[in-house]
Amino acid sequence: MAPLNLDVLEDDAKPAEKPAEKDAAGIPAAAPAGGSMNAIYNVPVDVQVVLGRTSMLVAQLLKLGRGAVVELERKVDEPVEVLVNHRLVARGEVVIVEDQRLGVTLTEIVRTDLAID
Repeated sequence: MAPLNLDVLEDDAKPAEKPAEKDAAGIPAAAPAGGSMNAIYNVPVDVQVVLGRTSMLVAQLLKLGRGAVVELERKVDEPVEVLVNHRLVARGEVVIVEDQRLGVTLTEIVRTDLAID
């Protein structure tokens, strides 16, 4: 991964002449050239969808083999959790998309205080 160019993050961005265009999700379609957000748009994040969780003893874990079923603490109709960098950001429903791949339709965006750790 290329190093982050911190020179782009300066606060000397020129004011935009018109509001930035946004896509259907409300995300800016393209950052203005030379804008201070350009570097942020290229930062990779880890996105996880949690189907469920369970607890088990190490002895139970070691007995698992091919075909074993691990029961999760979530019911079929409950929403799954969407985590970004290990923080809950949304909930959604599992869907099947093209080529029998799984996807998630977001049904709720979880708002939290924007505290920096």
